[in-house]
Formats: sequence, structure tokens, C-alpha cells
Amino acid sequence: MIAAQAKLVYQLNKYYTERCQARKAAIAKTIREVCKVVSDVLKEVEVQEPRFISSLSEIDARYEGLEVISPTEFEVVLYLNQMGVFNFVDDGSLPGCAVLKLSDGRKRSMSLWVEFITASGYLSARKIRSRFQTLVAQAVDKCSYRDVVKMIADTSEVKLRIRERYVVQITPAFKCTGIWPRSAAQWPLPHIPWPGPNRVAEVKAEGFNLLSKECYSLTGKQSSAESDAWVLQFGEAENRLLLGGCRNKCLSVLKTLRDRHLELPGQPLNNYHMKTLLLYECEKHPRETDWDEACLGDRLNGILLQLISCLQCRRCPHYFLPNLDLFQGKPHSALESAAKQTWRLAREILTNPKSLDKL
Repeated sequence: MIAAQAKLVYQLNKYYTERCQARKAAIAKTIREVCKVVSDVLKEVEVQEPRFISSLSEIDARYEGLEVISPTEFEVVLYLNQMGVFNFVDDGSLPGCAVLKLSDGRKRSMSLWVEFITASGYLSARKIRSRFQTLVAQAVDKCSYRDVVKMIADTSEVKLRIRERYVVQITPAFKCTGIWPRSAAQWPLPHIPWPGPNRVAEVKAEGFNLLSKECYSLTGKQSSAESDAWVLQFGEAENRLLLGGCRNKCLSVLKTLRDRHLELPGQPLNNYHMKTLLLYECEKHPRETDWDEACLGDRLNGILLQLISCLQCRRCPHYFLPNLDLFQGKPHSALESAAKQTWRLAREILTNPKSLDKL
């Protein structure tokens, strides 16, 4: 048993060195190329409208506010200034979303975003995005990369296609530090020792982002408060939870396997599903020793089996917001074929670790 485990870990480490590192290097190169173009577009936007200041900056070879959705798809979060005069309201009526409401009607004129406040006092995510979209469209025509960048039409999101190869979504957002959403109040679960009180305090202090983007739970519902709502996002908090042990290595292997074998019609699976299931695995295995390098095979196997179970039940709850289903809106046939493909992959890896040489 131990010999089989050691063999799998050896193959996984080899896979990590050969495949995952190559994937990382290729993506890092793409990011540099993409960020040059995006920075140029955002510089033009800022000239026209100083309230939209680019927050895309490189820190220790990482771009702050950039998420890799897949090797050809990225999201850049553009942090807006001054949320001061608004109250954050998440009463659970919009899973995964919240609204920003004026704390006092008399403060309307004090807001930097006065013309985007609705009659009922909400700061409209949709109105801000619509204004931003107009500015980006103008900036694309003026910027020095105009030959290689196009706006993607037919969406209220701000999306650019670069060199016909890459898609970048630019999302206006507010950073909320020092508060924690009521809809995530059940975290951490009281009977689970992970991640421990110190890490919990760090994560809650890190806070979350409010993004102006289309929300899964809102599609098809068009009441005004809902189209004005902001999407909750916990990227930095999640990254903080994945520090230590072989957690990030495990995530790297999962992302590489997804890119190579689970990029399926209907887009049932993205890297965020992998990250979410890894967080649940951390809860199931709360001890740090469970994340020693020698356990990499067991953890990967556990996550793949959990993924199959989620795909078969057609439900993958968000880690911090369990009422939000990350499979919402995904075609059932796509989830089914992803379950079959994941099962083939898991069986192959488990019964014949050497197959990783070919995967």
C-alpha cells in the first residue's frame, strides 16, 4: 500500500515539474503580453474619466487583481475609490450578491459616484459597468494596441479579445476590508478545527470584493434592485487559506488536468471549481500532516472523487456562500459528460500512476 502511494506521489511530482511548471511559465508569458495591452487601454480610460484609475500593478512578478480563468481567459479587477457613504446589505435574498445603499439620502451629493445612484438610493453596479464599457470602447480605438484588441459585443460585461487568442474581462469592483458578509456567517464551521482562530482572523480582516458583473443567480430576474446588485468575490481570502503544505501544488495539478482533459463543450468546469473543492478537502483533512508532500496522491484522489459526486448531483456549493451553486446554469448534459471524463481520469491515475506521463 505504502509502495503504491509512494509511486503515485513520485509520478505526481514528476507531472508537477514537467507539465504544471510548463503551464505556469506559458501563462506567465501570456499574462505579461495581455497586461501590456490592458494597461494601455486603462491608461486611455483614465485620461477620459479620472474616477476609473487602473489598479493593475505588478508585485513580485504577480499582477495584483488578475485572475486566471483558463490559459486563454483572464479577469482583471479594477478597484474603484471611495465607497464611504454606502451601507453594505446582504440579506440573502440574492445568493452570491449584495447591494450598496446610501447610508443617508442627504449624503447623495457627497458620493464620488453620484450619477450612478438609483432613485431608491442604491449604487447601481449595472450603471457603473455600462459607463465603464463606453469608456473602454473609446479607449480601444485610441490606444496604441488598437490593431490587436477588440471589444466583445453582445454582453453587458467589459470583455476584450486580444490578438484573436485571449479574452480578458475587466471588472469594476470595490474592496471591502475589515467587514465580513452576513451570507458567509456560517464560516468557519464550529466543529471543524481547520483553519484555526488566527488564520480565520486574518481571512476575515482580508475581507472580500464586490464586483460589477452579471450574476448567475440573477439571470432571468430583472427587478431593479437585482440588476443593481454587486457580486461577492473572496479571491484573496481563498488564496490565504491555501498557504502551507502541498495545497497549492495540488491546485496546480488539478488546474493542469482540467486544462488538458476537462475543457469540454458547454464549459461545465473551470479552475474555480477546482479551487473550491480543494478548500472543502482542507476541511475534511484539517491536520497539517494531512498536507505533507507524501499525502499529495490521497488528497488529489479525494478531490477528484468529490468532483464526480458534485457533477452527478449537479450541485457545487460555493465555499463561503453555500447557498450559491457554482453549477447553476450549466447544461446537465455537459455536467454528465464531465462526470464520466473525470471518472476515467481518476481511475487511470489511481490504477496506473505511470499514465500521468501521457496525461
